[in-house]
Amino acid sequence: MFIDKAKVFVKSGKGGDGCVSFRREKYVPLGGPDGGDGGRGGSIIFRVDTGITTLMDFKYRRKFVADPGENGGTSKCYGRDGENLLIRVPLGTIIREAESNKIVCDLSEKDSEFVLLRGGKGGKGNCKFTTPTRQAPHFAEPGMPGEEMNIVLELKLLADVGLLGFPNVGKSTFLSMTTKAKPKIANYHFTTIKPNLGVVAIDGIEPFVMADIPGIIEGASEGVGLGLEFLRHIERTRLLIHVVDISGIEGRDPFEDFVKINEELKNYSVKLWDRPQIVVANKADLLFDEEVFIEFERKVKELGYDKVYKMSAATRENVDAVIKEAARELKEIPITGLEILDEERYIPEEKKFTYDIEIERGEECDTYVVSGSFVDRLLSAVNIHDADSLRYFHKVLKNKGVLDDLRELGIQDGDMVRLDDFEFEYIL
Repeated sequence: MFIDKAKVFVKSGKGGDGCVSFRREKYVPLGGPDGGDGGRGGSIIFRVDTGITTLMDFKYRRKFVADPGENGGTSKCYGRDGENLLIRVPLGTIIREAESNKIVCDLSEKDSEFVLLRGGKGGKGNCKFTTPTRQAPHFAEPGMPGEEMNIVLELKLLADVGLLGFPNVGKSTFLSMTTKAKPKIANYHFTTIKPNLGVVAIDGIEPFVMADIPGIIEGASEGVGLGLEFLRHIERTRLLIHVVDISGIEGRDPFEDFVKINEELKNYSVKLWDRPQIVVANKADLLFDEEVFIEFERKVKELGYDKVYKMSAATRENVDAVIKEAARELKEIPITGLEILDEERYIPEEKKFTYDIEIERGEECDTYVVSGSFVDRLLSAVNIHDADSLRYFHKVLKNKGVLDDLRELGIQDGDMVRLDDFEFEYIL
């Protein structure tokens, strides 16, 4: 089975919490704070593995979570960092942010690696909060949370040459005659339902990779059938070999087919439509009127395509000539077909701890409710039953501008301030 698209959930590891600890040894009953820092959480890393050719592994596993960092220990021992989670994907995999469908990363080079989500930073132990006036802090910093994201993995095949054309025009036969690939071949529509790759290696030419793309039908650029799924794989090719059935044994006009396929390319992407093409009139062994090919060649060349070959993949007539022309063209075409066509990049938002303030009006006093990720993180670090910890709590509120915002909103002496379940009276 060929799997070329998968949706998964990824999450980096949470940072370990800092430790609250004090040195207690024989003859040292009142040692200072010695709580160590927490370890960093594991990151989510994607790496190209050339031994993988599909996204099959992601059909059965849809959730990837990296290890959290270890909490800090006593005696100023730092927690162990969480192990990074390495996810291996095939060459040519694109990572998209699921909600916006924007591209996060394009893994189109061998051995390339991308850190998608970084692990949370470990929290500081209580020994890091000592000051000349606060010599025994009973609080520590919690670890930073890990990042999470829903992503779509999309595989776009990497090939030098793509075989293009309607179903049942002989693309698979051509591929089997020129490479060691063994695609399924039969005389009915959509025999090929997944892309096939093969390496063309004959004497006198530089070897190149050729892809047999499943037949594209009219309306493919608008999503008819599996058109968009198939067109996606042509984006990575530098050269197109456009195959048509010149025999017309199915009652189709080869020139009309040629025009329709190019219209689908143009509707999908102008850059793809403008890519060099070699036009191949296949099944010439079944052609009984030579004028049919002559007329086809004339019309195609009038459209600006000067490379037109009459060929029979079944009898190998002109097969080598087409292959040698493709090899010659590839030498002149720069490797620029690996970029994403007309795609917008995903720019991650800067991670900030924020807060909001709402006012609940009362008869005797007002209550100012402070909520948000900043509040959750601050309260998890504070021991509300310790005087030093509360002084640190007040200092953070002042430094982060919370107290200034409360004054701007008109807080008065005696009003209440609530942060989650913790509430205190405001005093000027």
